[in-house]
Amino acid sequence: MIFQALSALPVHPDCAQVPLSSATGLFLWKFQNQTPSFYAKMSLDMAEKSKKETLLLVDGNALVHRGFHAIPHLSTKGGEVVNGVYGFALLFLKALKELHPEYVVVAFDLPEPTFRDKLYESYKATRMRAPDELYAQIPRVKELVAAFNVPIYEMAGYEADDLVGSLARVAEKKRLQTVILTGDMDTLQLVNDATKVFAPKQGLSETKLYDEAAIKERYGLRPDQLVDYKALRGDPSDNIPGVKGIGEKTATDLLQKFGTLEKVYDSLQDKNQKKIRPRVGEMLEIHRADAFLSQKLAQIVIDLKLDLDLAKAKVANFDEQQVFKLFQILEFRSLLDKLPKSENHAPVLSTTARGHDYHLIETAKQLAELVAALKEQKEFAVDTETTSLNPLQAELVGIGFAWEKGRAYFVPVLMINKELRSCLADEGSPKIGHNIKYDYLVLKRAGIDLAGPLIDTMIGAYLLNPGVRNFDLDSLTFTEFGFRKTTIESLIGTGKQQLSMAEVPLPKVAAYCGEDADYTYRLWQKLAPELKRNTLEKIFFEIEMPLIRVLADMERWGIKIDPIFLQKLSGEAGVEIEKLEKKIWRIAGEEFNIGSPQQLKTILFEKLEIPTQELKKGKTGLSTAATELEKLRGLHPVIEPIFEWRELSKLQNTYLDTLPKLVDKQDQRLHTSFNQTIAATGRLSSSEPNLQNIPIRTELGRQVRKAFIAEPKFKLVAVDYSQIELRLAAHLSGDSKMMEVFRQGGDIHTATAQEIFDLETPEEVTPEMRRQAKTINFGVLYGVSAYGLKSRIPEVSQGEAQDFIDKYFDTYQKLTHYLEQIIAEAKASGFVKNELGRRRYLPEIKSSQFQVRSGAERAAINMPFQSLSADIVKMAMNKLALEGLTNRQDCRLLLQVHDELVFEIEKAKVSVCAPQIAEIMQGIYKLKVPLVVEAKVGDNWGEMAKFSVF
Repeated sequence: MIFQALSALPVHPDCAQVPLSSATGLFLWKFQNQTPSFYAKMSLDMAEKSKKETLLLVDGNALVHRGFHAIPHLSTKGGEVVNGVYGFALLFLKALKELHPEYVVVAFDLPEPTFRDKLYESYKATRMRAPDELYAQIPRVKELVAAFNVPIYEMAGYEADDLVGSLARVAEKKRLQTVILTGDMDTLQLVNDATKVFAPKQGLSETKLYDEAAIKERYGLRPDQLVDYKALRGDPSDNIPGVKGIGEKTATDLLQKFGTLEKVYDSLQDKNQKKIRPRVGEMLEIHRADAFLSQKLAQIVIDLKLDLDLAKAKVANFDEQQVFKLFQILEFRSLLDKLPKSENHAPVLSTTARGHDYHLIETAKQLAELVAALKEQKEFAVDTETTSLNPLQAELVGIGFAWEKGRAYFVPVLMINKELRSCLADEGSPKIGHNIKYDYLVLKRAGIDLAGPLIDTMIGAYLLNPGVRNFDLDSLTFTEFGFRKTTIESLIGTGKQQLSMAEVPLPKVAAYCGEDADYTYRLWQKLAPELKRNTLEKIFFEIEMPLIRVLADMERWGIKIDPIFLQKLSGEAGVEIEKLEKKIWRIAGEEFNIGSPQQLKTILFEKLEIPTQELKKGKTGLSTAATELEKLRGLHPVIEPIFEWRELSKLQNTYLDTLPKLVDKQDQRLHTSFNQTIAATGRLSSSEPNLQNIPIRTELGRQVRKAFIAEPKFKLVAVDYSQIELRLAAHLSGDSKMMEVFRQGGDIHTATAQEIFDLETPEEVTPEMRRQAKTINFGVLYGVSAYGLKSRIPEVSQGEAQDFIDKYFDTYQKLTHYLEQIIAEAKASGFVKNELGRRRYLPEIKSSQFQVRSGAERAAINMPFQSLSADIVKMAMNKLALEGLTNRQDCRLLLQVHDELVFEIEKAKVSVCAPQIAEIMQGIYKLKVPLVVEAKVGDNWGEMAKFSVF
């Protein structure tokens, strides 16, 4: 032993001359004559040698299933469904990053029957076959695994679990620490000192590492007891029978008392045992065969003869270029930063390797040459570097320019001269930008006019693929060109140490900005022909591009709000929330956190025993989401006040307490940001704050609008398109009955009510009937089902709701045919387009999943109406701007909310401007039925009186 210890020690130089007459003496001498640093190093060396290397064992099928079900639909711009692949990749890379394994292998199921199917014919018989779209992704996942050069294990007759279990035991013999990455909790039975399980908790974002203690905490059992636990309670998901009548609690109690299934049954032979209740003992005896069969079915095989070649399983053994290329095809740019380092690293991501030529303008001569070159260009790309993401607060650091591939120029703010300003102010040359509204606003704030036609590559990419999630330049550069741009974090850092762009050395800013300008220019060269090929040029150049300046001016104006009024409303809401809280507690019989889904579930479904047959179950059990609670309306008096509590709490948190904090300190106005690339239908959205979703159905929601006020000597004027989507339904379908109502100036909701309720005259229609008809009218344009209609009209049964829909379609037969035609064409072509040519791609309309497919069908039905109404509003905004009615001191456009435009107009000018606005809006687009607007005027947005404009 002494010799072992001696040989493990490093040799000190002073030992060279010591005679080795006594190993023990030398051993002691060495320890008595060392410095503290010697002992510290020795300790570290020994700890490093004793540390076990880690093997990551991945259950491929389990991760694909988790990703597929966690993300309802995700596809590339080419229509390839990739939610399962993305889920696999995300969890795989998360495990590599957090666990730092030295080795990794992946196991997959094969489609052939396993030994369990032969053992029990009904094994997994009740499990629904997964959709074809899931299985179609497994080859792509294997391609990804192969790109990482990770060994794949498959074996006929066995499941991936069995391969994982056997490999874990092989790894244990090789003295490795093993972590199993899976979404299947069956593998918890494999956990021991050498093996842990790493699994997602909810969706894909949260994960948990299970060791023996974590399993004991969750189940009250040891890992090795989990097989017997399933043998007793069964497993409906795999159709493992278990012992009929024994549930989770009884199974746990039995194993805590007796230890194993065998000992549970041994105890039944003991005449004196009184630990098992007679009824439980009877069930155990009757279902003895099922229990031991279930044990065999639940037991993961751990003794398959598998070869684990650690050299091939080494994590860093992959070709970064191959993975990078595959991520480009799959459009997984967001996962690039999660890639581990490869031993085969190639400089595929470096700027210099691509031959880029980005210049920092430092002298007057260089600037003069740049200005001369700009004047010769037909069009050029512009990109600003600033100190903030908020364009109304950002300080300009410099401007980048590009007009040829691979070359760009950066001009620091202090170098900008009159000649360069004149280039930007040239009305004749188009300026290309990515989210160019930001650049326009920043330059305007710096006193620089960005004139001439604007070209926005972000909006161009959006028009071509409106269903894609990411239109940022980094994502598009990666997807379109396979190039990974420099990240902003690499320049300014993150967290508390983050720099302002103004603090970054100018050469670095020039390279970063040059890259942005260069790839913005390249992107436009690629998008321009695609827009032409897809007949989207008219929408792009005539609707979306002119709108950029209109929206920018609206953002600069902002709108005045009354913070004191909001504070008062918040106080009132707080009192009401407290009352509702006490009412809910009183009905429930105890106090609990109403905002906690887990506590709410316990109260509703365990204590109050509200029926749950129609509710969805997620990974954490029954859902208490609003859509699910809708199904419980009328079943218990606690449900209605919960809805009221939620709505008031959301209103208070989202608007009443938040809006005053967002007011600009300089002009005391609220500035929202309008987005052209969020809604797939082409509708505008707003953010920071979102003013599109202020609720107006409740009294308090309507009160919030009163906080939006006009400046002294001004009025707010709201001009709204009346029933525009229903008018478009009549126009597009050519339904004679609908068109007749609108042409006669009638009320479409009253006319629909008359037909649905079989009434002789319009006078017989009650307000309640009209309300229901209105719900049906708009619901049909959103593809509403009988179930959906019932949730909107709770007082009718589902059967009555179906009767309403049937009568509606029977009344407006041409509209019915038009809606059917929309779905048929969408299934044939994979997209829907409106009358102007705007497209929405819906590859999921061919899905084998009912929910995904029906959701796509609803989107297809709604697209022609909602998108055309959005385009009409945009066209009107552009025309109003041309006529000088949107950006004047005495008349300015402040908000666009769905079909409504809100202006701030000097009191003396209202009678002049409002009729002009209304006339332009009504005449902007020719329909087969009249396009009608209604105007209102008031001191605030919530209290407005009708204003006659004609």
